[in-house]
Amino acid sequence: MSESFADAGHGIVLAYDQLGDPAGIPLVLIAGLGMQLQSWPAEFCELFTARAYHIVRFDNRDIGRSTHLRFPPPKPVAMLRKRWDPSQYDLADMAADTAGLLDALGLTSVHLVGASMGGMIAQTVAARYPGRVRSLTSMLSTTGAARVGRPALSTWRLMLSRPPATRAERIERSVRIFRHIGSAGYPFDEQWVRAAAGESWDRDPASDGAARQLAAIIKSGDRTAEVRTITAPTLVIHGDRDLMVNPTGGARTARTIPGARLETIRGMGHDLPPGAWPAIVDLIDTHVRAAEAATTIRSTDGQEA
Repeated sequence: MSESFADAGHGIVLAYDQLGDPAGIPLVLIAGLGMQLQSWPAEFCELFTARAYHIVRFDNRDIGRSTHLRFPPPKPVAMLRKRWDPSQYDLADMAADTAGLLDALGLTSVHLVGASMGGMIAQTVAARYPGRVRSLTSMLSTTGAARVGRPALSTWRLMLSRPPATRAERIERSVRIFRHIGSAGYPFDEQWVRAAAGESWDRDPASDGAARQLAAIIKSGDRTAEVRTITAPTLVIHGDRDLMVNPTGGARTARTIPGARLETIRGMGHDLPPGAWPAIVDLIDTHVRAAEAATTIRSTDGQEA
């Protein structure tokens, strides 16, 4: 497992790594708001590689070791008024980054799994590049529709608090946030949160990219009409204790995408608790293999025709 860099086009270079056999089933994991590629823990990914998957993780633009934009992030008042810098991107631009990464890696089509903002990006890829997506798993995410999938007020207060200026502050802030939004039904692994926060600082100290990513979500608005056009087989996974993206967001996603299936994991919040990994991996693996089988049947029928 070694980190590499790929030109995704339009001036964006993405940091990524790959795990498992390159000949395995291609599964691309898209991280959430302000989260780096290691937010998909290596141990979680190894549960997939043990089942013959080829995993790709990457830093979205403006975070980690991927390209950071240089325009100033919008202030909270500007976000509320939807006044954007001319260079402000949206989720469609981030979806184009993902498609550009697939091009750079020579991956014609893949299975996409996205968490939180990553789920929004994955939805956008599935809608705009349908031929590239064999299946979609949208986790802890929403469609941007009004009055659903909104953070709790207490979560907004944490999100809008002063950004950390030092490594120690980053670690303490991460502990506070994940104690709040994490999975109340599972043990809280403070040691892992501290280690992950320290690693994220080491890879990208004092970054203001998360604010621009948040602006991308808000700028994209209600994506319901676009999400409704998704044709890829879709699995929606949500926790019933999510204080970042209310479970109504997952329910709305499942209702919007034709044929989508919603799976609710009891006790899970807005994170990936190790205790839930077996259930999550089984759900995604079953979903992916069903999509693979359906593709094989369609190909066979087409040849016979």
